[in-house]
Amino acid sequence: MKTLLSVKSFVEVVAGLALLLVPSTVVFLALGVPLERPGGLILARLGGVILLALGVACWQARNHSESRRAMKLIVALLVYDVSVVVLLLVARLAAQMSGIILWPAVVLHSALGVWSLLCLRRAP
Repeated sequence: MKTLLSVKSFVEVVAGLALLLVPSTVVFLALGVPLERPGGLILARLGGVILLALGVACWQARNHSESRRAMKLIVALLVYDVSVVVLLLVARLAAQMSGIILWPAVVLHSALGVWSLLCLRRAP
């Protein structure tokens, strides 16, 4: 679980920083549509802050990966990864949105979700 939390920390911190610094570019790469309105930019940056905080939480928990709190964090990460996959698939299939990193993001979050599930199944 330590490796999972370390990887999740890296992924979420990078994504969070990207959304904070270049939100329109990230959204365009993921969904193929630009963010043009100030409200959308603020919400994207808010998402970046949330991902940054999630990454920090994963980093903090990595050395206590066998604790009950870390297990609860893994459950939250599983919910997060499944939700991201569903939202990205809805964006693609229902809204016909697609950017160059949409499918890699679906694959990445699917893999991280499966990894989280496997860690939870092995836990005492």
